[in-house]
Amino acid sequence: MEKLLKDAINQIKSLNADYGDIRFKDISTERIAVENGKVTDLSTNRSRGAGIRIYVDGAMGFAATSDINKLNETVQKAYDTALASATLLHKKAELSPKKPVVSSYETKISTDPFTVPIQEKLKLLMACDSEIAKVEGVSKRDASMSYRCDEVIFTDTDGSYISQKFYQSGASIVARAATASDTQSRTYGNILKAGYEAILGLKLPERAYELAKEAVELSKAENCPEGNFDLVIMPTQLFLQVHESVGHPTELDRVLGSEAAFAGASFVSPEDLTSGLKYGSEHVTIVADATDSMEDLGLGTFAYDDEGVPAQNITLIDKGMFKGFQTSRDNAPVVKQESHGMGLSDGWQNLPLVRMTNINLMPGDFSLDGLLSGIEYGFLIEDNKSWSIDDKRINFQFACEIAREVKDGKLTGKIFKNPIYTGKTTEFWGSCDGVASREFREIVGVPNCGKGQPMQIIRCGHASSPARFRKVRMIANG
Repeated sequence: MEKLLKDAINQIKSLNADYGDIRFKDISTERIAVENGKVTDLSTNRSRGAGIRIYVDGAMGFAATSDINKLNETVQKAYDTALASATLLHKKAELSPKKPVVSSYETKISTDPFTVPIQEKLKLLMACDSEIAKVEGVSKRDASMSYRCDEVIFTDTDGSYISQKFYQSGASIVARAATASDTQSRTYGNILKAGYEAILGLKLPERAYELAKEAVELSKAENCPEGNFDLVIMPTQLFLQVHESVGHPTELDRVLGSEAAFAGASFVSPEDLTSGLKYGSEHVTIVADATDSMEDLGLGTFAYDDEGVPAQNITLIDKGMFKGFQTSRDNAPVVKQESHGMGLSDGWQNLPLVRMTNINLMPGDFSLDGLLSGIEYGFLIEDNKSWSIDDKRINFQFACEIAREVKDGKLTGKIFKNPIYTGKTTEFWGSCDGVASREFREIVGVPNCGKGQPMQIIRCGHASSPARFRKVRMIANG
């Protein structure tokens, strides 16, 4: 493989291209699913190929192939595309500089999930199903797990040759309870850049019974009240709040309008780097961290992105003030910066785009009890059910699975169904007056973030501790 790739790089050089790179990816996946005690999915998949990007006189050409023996033809196709693009070029592309690197990296795992026998995996899922089935009133039971291994090689005409191997493992269980007029669900699970140990660490069978009981209780519960309430939002919901109202609007390509026709734009502008945009309160510090410095590795963890730029930890919001964009090599020069290492592609057949890594809300110094103690009447909110946000990422609405009543600083034990909160991004983050400490921190994996045309699905993570927000608007279901 190394010889084939280096021969293709030499071919690019012989064409007198300004720059060229090759991303080879060999991706294996496995998924197992059980529904109501029956296996509904037992599938594996493998995708293998290379994407080649070439720049000629400020114009870019891209071509991809699943046949590694046709790299020379694919190089010529990418080069010809760059030449054709140059005739219609409005503005020459500029790539931020980077140093050539020869390196390798592999996700730290204890157990390769692909080596664990299928029978053992099914036994675990069936144990979850059996626990959920013990609860009277449950109408539907789901349990699933999935794995992925990416073997990636990046090489370019600058002299880089980087090999990386990533593992991700995840599982979830869902209990649904239906009445004549309503269906409620409780969900539990996660997905990390890790081995099979991540699955065992979830302790799914131990959680299944209580999860099912709560689903049944929710189906009989009252709807969450309307009005303005103080909320403590747990990481299982807060991750999506960070993702949608901070992650996407700080992607520089989106800010510059490249996603406007499809996924929308952003209320943030390049001028906000120097104008002092107040994004939230002093309790809100959010970083984009692709490094493997966290104990649990988020799905956005790597050593080098798909442009050969090292993983970085970038501050996006510092004590409420906007400080930085997520960037890649082709847009960082617009704001007179170098790439922050966020040029990532879905598979080998797509170009790198600016994609989220691990977008994390940094911990504060509260305990969970300390956050609750400051609430006279409000709710503790968990687990996303649905969401919507406008195309500039200003106005949003999130529906969650459960709201736990807080009265006089303590949880009462009463639960409400269909909690829905709404707001405006900077006002919402401005209402945050406390974040729990690192002790309460969780990282949640997002394996299905979509962006681009053609659509690319990327994997990212979000770490946070519970946080408190004042006078958040709660609205009625339906």
